[in-house]
Amino acid sequence: MTNPYAPPQAAVDDISEPQSFAVPADRGTRLGAALIDSFLFVFAVYMPLLIAVGAASQGEIQTDEPSLPLDRIALWSAIVALVGLAVWSWFTLRFMARSSQSIAKKWLRIKVVRADGSPVSLGRLVWLRNVVVWILSLIPLFGIIDVLFIFGEARQCLHDKIADTIVIKA
Repeated sequence: MTNPYAPPQAAVDDISEPQSFAVPADRGTRLGAALIDSFLFVFAVYMPLLIAVGAASQGEIQTDEPSLPLDRIALWSAIVALVGLAVWSWFTLRFMARSSQSIAKKWLRIKVVRADGSPVSLGRLVWLRNVVVWILSLIPLFGIIDVLFIFGEARQCLHDKIADTIVIKA
């Protein structure tokens, strides 16, 4: 006979070990990713620009004129640099949209998440971590101060604090 006044009973499984919070990425790995991303940017944008300027100034670009005038060299170089920038931007945004990682972060197995561990949006990555910080970098010494914040206990640069993000091992 069941007691109608007894509290309700439910079969509840034990809760497993709480999930440990994500492990922050090493400072050296973050530095490596920043250097690799910078190298990729230089390779995609500045190298074609330098090659175009060098080729145009040496007259190696085939035209009906013996050498290109300065304004054509500038135009040709700008077009090449913009194409390189478009290619670099396409790859970088594609990686960031898929996995919150730049190309180098993907290679080094680290990624950006919100400070609470939730996924970060592409808008937050682009606007708060990059555009706002780029504007702030016009302030003298901001770049150095931004980077020095990595030595805090949370391993967050100033741009991480602005965007409320952390970089973790993926």
